[in-house]
Amino acid sequence: MSKKDFLVKRSIWIMGGDGWAYDIGYGGVDHVLASGADVNLFVMDTEVYSNTGGQSSKATPTGAVAKFASAGKRMRKKDLGLMAISYGNVYVAQIAMGANMNQTIKALTEAEAYKGPSLIIAYAPCISHGIRSGMGTSIAEERKAVDSGYWHLYRYDPDLRKEGKNPFILDSKKPERPYRDFLTGEVRYTQLMNVYPELAEKLFEESETHARERYETYLRLAGQ
Repeated sequence: MSKKDFLVKRSIWIMGGDGWAYDIGYGGVDHVLASGADVNLFVMDTEVYSNTGGQSSKATPTGAVAKFASAGKRMRKKDLGLMAISYGNVYVAQIAMGANMNQTIKALTEAEAYKGPSLIIAYAPCISHGIRSGMGTSIAEERKAVDSGYWHLYRYDPDLRKEGKNPFILDSKKPERPYRDFLTGEVRYTQLMNVYPELAEKLFEESETHARERYETYLRLAGQ
């Protein structure tokens, strides 16, 4: 122990996709978050089972076409971040590097510094999304997702409560781009428009409503 000042603090990160974190491995994720241990979890949210062929997962949003949801996903996307926030002592952040790199770095730095469990959920464009402008524009696609209100950026830092501050910080601004601009830029949504146009209209309306409700929930948490 006399040499402990020469040792670097261990940094523990558990990384995986949304199929693991939202779905088949959620029990394990929840166990880690509930343990109170100083462990960081990083979830790459592609909204499908990317590494096994693009099957629908609990992270797949309403209206998206995926394997086992060929006529569009009917249920809304699971809000993993809010579920983790409910513990009260878990650092939670949603990020999208292409939309706000500074927020991404800040979230990763805060998660690493936080003495307790941390969960970072990163929006991750995937080849299964069928980005019409190509995967080479995936960084720009992340910005479109945030600007349209499809994906939201926030940080929940329990340590702020000790300072008498609101622990929830909403980093997303009010959506300034039409929601449909994002949907029509990806084949996973336009495919439904081509095959089932009336159903697509109904599910897209629901998807937009869900996105707006999520944003309003985050606004309330941020005290705005």
